[in-house]
Amino acid sequence: MENKRKALGKGLEQLFSNEVINFENFEKDIVSTAKKSDILEININEIRSNPYQPRKTFNETSLQEMADSIKEHGIIQPIIVKKSIKGYELIAGERRTRAAKLAGLETVPAIIRDFNDEEMMEIALLENIQREDLNPIEEAMAIKNIIDIGHFTQEEFAKKFGKSRSHITNMLGLLNLPDTVKDSVKNQNLSMGHARALSKLEDEEKVKDLANKVIHDSLSVRKLEELIQEENLPKKQYQIRNHDSKNIRSSIYERLMREKIGTRVKITTRKIEIPFDSEEDLERILDLLGIRIEE
Repeated sequence: MENKRKALGKGLEQLFSNEVINFENFEKDIVSTAKKSDILEININEIRSNPYQPRKTFNETSLQEMADSIKEHGIIQPIIVKKSIKGYELIAGERRTRAAKLAGLETVPAIIRDFNDEEMMEIALLENIQREDLNPIEEAMAIKNIIDIGHFTQEEFAKKFGKSRSHITNMLGLLNLPDTVKDSVKNQNLSMGHARALSKLEDEEKVKDLANKVIHDSLSVRKLEELIQEENLPKKQYQIRNHDSKNIRSSIYERLMREKIGTRVKITTRKIEIPFDSEEDLERILDLLGIRIEE
């Protein structure tokens, strides 16, 4: 029986292992193993964005440059899509598809692969974190989503994605900023450095005031940090929690089972939940667990 994890490709398989994830390897694996007959020309108007795409804004100048290149050279690497009820959903190649539309193409080369919703989310987040130039708030949301759906600790996530633990902590801290300040970061009116300094402050109204001052007076990050120090503004207090050994043990068991059967496993009080997509997927899981039903 074909192992579904292998069918997903080595890149996505790494989502279920302890290796560092690399989106480039995931996409290259699908393209390099595709047969010539697997690459189809599909109508560009039938393609929709991945519903879990975290990126909300795209650099128009960069897209136009890519469109000009496509006009001259065509699309070098096919996009990857999933067949949906109406048309196709993008798995990889959002920028190429948008640029192709700008270039006036009616069809694009594509490889069709089947992924479930959870995998679609993981792929979209992985591509954007490692390849695309997300704004800091989009990146922070992407990190949070992967941590939530993967049940990772910050340390595990940092190791898996090749980031430092302090970077992950700083990024997640941005999500606690007031909405107006987060909007200023998205619009590039505040830099990552400004946002990081503000995210450590306790007083939300003071955060808003300082953010407005930075924008109005064009203050540098260093000047902002000096202001914070001069005013001796209170910082957020983070409690150090004692980890519940039972929860740690459950997390370890979940990860080990996930690595063995290639699907998400959830362990709660006196219960193990193993979701499956289809009868074939159920048979695959049972086969891996050594359970066979005699005909």
